[in-house]
Amino acid sequence: MKKDSVIKILFVEASVEDAEQIISLLRNGGIAVRPARATNPEEIQAALDELIPDIVLYDPAPAKLPLRDVAQQLEAHGRDLSLVVLVAQVDNQTVADLFNTGVRGIAIRSQPRQMMTVLQREHEALQTRRQVRLLEAALRESERRADALLDSSTDPIAFVHDGMHVRANKAYLETFGYDDFDDLLCLPVLDLISSADAEPFKNLLRSHARNEKAAAHIDLQARRSDGSNFQATVEFAHATFEGEPCLQIVFRRQQIDPQLIQQLHRDPVTGLYNRARTLESIDDAVAAAAKGTKGQSLLLIEPDNWQSLLDSVGMGKADELMAAFANRVTVSVGDDDVAGLLSEHTIGVILRNRNDESVKQWISDLQARIASEIFDLGSQSIAVSASVGGSLLGEKNANAELLLNQAGQALRNALSQGGGKVELHDPAAREKADAERDRYWLQLLQHALANNGFVLYHQHTISLQDAEGEYSEILLRMNGPQGEVLPGFFMPIAEKHGLTTSIDRWVLAKAIETLRARDGQGIKTTFFVKLTADSIQDGTLLAWLGEQLRKAGLKNGQIVLEMTESKVVTLLRPAQEFVTGWKKLGGRFALEQFGSGLNSFQLLNHVDADYLKIDRSYMAQLPQHPENQKKIAEICHHARELKRFTVAEWVEDASSTSLLFACGVDFVQGNFLQEPQRLVD
Repeated sequence: MKKDSVIKILFVEASVEDAEQIISLLRNGGIAVRPARATNPEEIQAALDELIPDIVLYDPAPAKLPLRDVAQQLEAHGRDLSLVVLVAQVDNQTVADLFNTGVRGIAIRSQPRQMMTVLQREHEALQTRRQVRLLEAALRESERRADALLDSSTDPIAFVHDGMHVRANKAYLETFGYDDFDDLLCLPVLDLISSADAEPFKNLLRSHARNEKAAAHIDLQARRSDGSNFQATVEFAHATFEGEPCLQIVFRRQQIDPQLIQQLHRDPVTGLYNRARTLESIDDAVAAAAKGTKGQSLLLIEPDNWQSLLDSVGMGKADELMAAFANRVTVSVGDDDVAGLLSEHTIGVILRNRNDESVKQWISDLQARIASEIFDLGSQSIAVSASVGGSLLGEKNANAELLLNQAGQALRNALSQGGGKVELHDPAAREKADAERDRYWLQLLQHALANNGFVLYHQHTISLQDAEGEYSEILLRMNGPQGEVLPGFFMPIAEKHGLTTSIDRWVLAKAIETLRARDGQGIKTTFFVKLTADSIQDGTLLAWLGEQLRKAGLKNGQIVLEMTESKVVTLLRPAQEFVTGWKKLGGRFALEQFGSGLNSFQLLNHVDADYLKIDRSYMAQLPQHPENQKKIAEICHHARELKRFTVAEWVEDASSTSLLFACGVDFVQGNFLQEPQRLVD
């Protein structure tokens, strides 16, 4: 599932607390949720119309709404969604009865991981069904357009099944002297070939019909209905007609120079296939994998420290360097393999007919060859190493976009670990690879903590209500071997190994130091600083914070500590105690992802938050979603009544900014307004 995918869940659940626990469980597991709750048929109908849920999560325990009635109401609504039932325990009869009622999934309340898996699976299945319907509609439209294009084409084109004509366009009829397709229907295509060329044409036709490796075209003498002949080039392509596999045959009077076609497919600098041709090859490999072909993989290869290499040899030698690098790759690929340029200095290689060990050996041999040779560039000679990221290709990831994303992520991981590294996406070896990656990131984290290896950025939070002073969100980065690293890479490892409290203290100390310096310059500044779950539960943090603030002499409210709503819900007691103590020190508190729960404002009865940072899912394409505008306006109205400030993050455009102002939002933040900048003391 994509990380930014939001699951819209309708809870048919009597207990708000139980529903909130499930919402928090999902969010803490990295699953974004847009919830609603219903306890009677009228509320279910309203939620179906307004929320348009993906999943209905039904709890049979209260028994106020019979499952069969809920299933019938959902069926009558007519929208494709998944009905999942929560149960305390299961047995064979229960499972059979539930599925007979129309249930798609069964989640066990006492098994959180199983529950998350079921909900993710059902959401993915629902998205797949919806995507299939869109693809089917697109296919029908494409077939309609293709049929229209076929009739308007000036090239003679026919579709042949088992050697017989099943479709031909007007140009084909005119070329061979037929008035109507009925004259060609079920006529063997071999009857349109001269007797001298009949045997090679028949052999080629048979090879293509059997999906054997064969030439894509043949030069021959074609025969018209009046017995006259003409010279033609016949091209073959696999196609379907009315759902049946067939061959598309095109008779061309003039043959395009094959060398010219090859030239158009090549990158002029490296001689490799260009990006368009390489992507076509990836599509072909994916199609083959979907049909069961094994032993394929996609590798992305880059020279290490490319910018440093250019600084060394000069921009004038960039093409020469890339051509020499590509040559090392080209000599390593086999006859069945494909090598092409995917970006300025990224080479994509499709390896075929190789098992996992052979792929790894091929990569090792390539890296050794590149590292052992000297690159002569005029008067300069340099050594180059390469990093490789890739993905093994099978039926499960037979999707071009998914495959490229997997290989791209693997390449980024390899590059971030230093020169000459390899990362190969392999689901069978994922646990081992994850453990190795964890060890690597843990070493980097420990080194960063010991050697001041973190960097702070800030992004302005702009007031729409003319609040006095400057407001900024503090953002953390870590210095890595290949540059700065985003927290999404290292914070999960830090949380796993208990390092988040140390990182939080480092961030807070730097933020306080910067605020003290700005106070000395007369710049009134407020910083929003994220806090992790471990820090909320750290009994010594408040005392440490109080001492740091006292030494810096900061004014009250200059630091706003923030935490996500879902985390606070699961740590309600420690969060309440921490915020109370923090308020006594003069601090302020913000709730992130606010408005994502069933009743977010109820949380304010327990945790005294000053700022409510509206859930970012409401900001995506805001001008096109009036229901999100309405929800934001409701949040702002209620917040103003409670004297709380609202903040809208991830603002994407000027139109969204205007709409947020009209909704009554107090602050806005996003890359459209200002890109994050390095924090200077």
